[in-house]
Amino acid sequence: MRRIVTTAVAVALIGGAALSAPAVAADHADPRTADLTPATGQTLAPPQAALPEVADLTGAGALDTARRVLSGKARAQDPSATLALRDLWVKKASLKGRDLSNAEALLARPTDGANDDQGFGYSVPEAAPVCNTRICLHYVPTTADAPPSPDWVNQNLATVDSVWTTEVDQLGYRAPLTDGAQGGGPQLDVYLKDLGGQGIYGYCVPEKRVKNRTASGYCVLDNDFSQAQFPNAAPIDNLTVTAGHEFFHAIQFGYDYAEDRWMMESTATWMEERVATQVNDNRQYFETSPIYAPYVPLDLFSQQYTFQYGSWVWWEYLSTKYGVGIVKKAWDQAGSLKKDGGKNSIPALQKVLKKKGGFTKNFATFAAGNLTPAANYPEGAEYPFPKFANGKVLGKGKSKRFKARLFHLAASSYGYVPKNSSGKKWKLAVSVNGPVKRTSPAAVVVVHLKNGKRQVKMVRLNRNGDGRLKVSFDSKRVAIVSVTLVNASTRYRCNKGTTLACRGKSLDDKARFSVTGRVTKR
Repeated sequence: MRRIVTTAVAVALIGGAALSAPAVAADHADPRTADLTPATGQTLAPPQAALPEVADLTGAGALDTARRVLSGKARAQDPSATLALRDLWVKKASLKGRDLSNAEALLARPTDGANDDQGFGYSVPEAAPVCNTRICLHYVPTTADAPPSPDWVNQNLATVDSVWTTEVDQLGYRAPLTDGAQGGGPQLDVYLKDLGGQGIYGYCVPEKRVKNRTASGYCVLDNDFSQAQFPNAAPIDNLTVTAGHEFFHAIQFGYDYAEDRWMMESTATWMEERVATQVNDNRQYFETSPIYAPYVPLDLFSQQYTFQYGSWVWWEYLSTKYGVGIVKKAWDQAGSLKKDGGKNSIPALQKVLKKKGGFTKNFATFAAGNLTPAANYPEGAEYPFPKFANGKVLGKGKSKRFKARLFHLAASSYGYVPKNSSGKKWKLAVSVNGPVKRTSPAAVVVVHLKNGKRQVKMVRLNRNGDGRLKVSFDSKRVAIVSVTLVNASTRYRCNKGTTLACRGKSLDDKARFSVTGRVTKR
């Protein structure tokens, strides 16, 4: 059912009951310190505490991280199993002696790793693999790693094959690179293994470098997705979502196995919607998505706060607006082969959006549009309402100013509700003061009419980051006027060992913005 913004809803957005969305900041509060209260009732830490500056991993550090992750003891800053093993594989050449042996055991296929001290190798010989022309499904007939039935083995093969059809045959991505005769043949090898005890659904591992930064690999999926270990969905749903997500990682290895972490995880989570739209497993990341945590950088990677998974909504927004092929175009630009763009995530996005209004405009309209998900996402009418960082009901002649300090690739929205300003002559004069233009500030004003329509206007900012705009504030027609302040900076010092894009540090974090809304006549 379509959501229409009414005056009652407008008041709720500013300060009404909780709607499973970010709570309202105090008057003049820095939106970075606004509480984020998920539907579960667990309160997340302020986002500035979730901005780790992680040093480049040494080989020994990558080994320790992979051990923690695969044992189910991951720390807040640790990546997913796939990326932990990716990092270990990249750093393996720097290891020697016992560390090298331990790394090889962690990276080994289950059929090769019976002596793996983490218990990720099969302890009995595998059964005859079940294969088709492009996938081989490996499993064991006994022990805790055994699947529940031969039918489940066949179901896994059929599911991964269906995912291949969607992601490669239909969406046009490169097929995972062949591993030659590894696993018994050239097909992609998928292993079933009891992973639920470590809290892992599945993972993929790069295995052999092919050309530039591309590699072949293999994947491992939980052997049964038992509801005792995975209670949030039926086994077949968990299998489908996990296969779609992890298979896309195997595809990514054929573009650039060293691509930015946030891009790898956010696009893999976006892919879940392509293969399992009915499951909606990726909605569990809403609370840490740009819709409900807009003050967090789009490119932030954090194991504890799952922002990189929540950022799937950015790709959903782009693919809704421009078609699903735009995500592939971004990966083509991010790829490392001669025919690719050879860029990291943000320059890749800048390239594909250059002729579509540019990155800044698209990111700004994305941030502003997230206030009304039903207008911007295919399933948005089912999403909870977000809330503003702050807002004010304004009568004739009144004004209100809000201040913010914004991280790069982040935003903050404010609402103005008309009171007793009936008539076409009444306007809201919006004044925006931001950082200098070269840092890519933006501001979007949206007039939400009571008939459900929206009028979207970009505020034209001068070289100093200042701009003015007047919009209708007729209390008979206008439910609320939203102003979204946006720090769209893409300026970094790269290779500084962080978890952000290009492993860099933003040059424009905590940028100062303010907006003043004043009720006036023409």
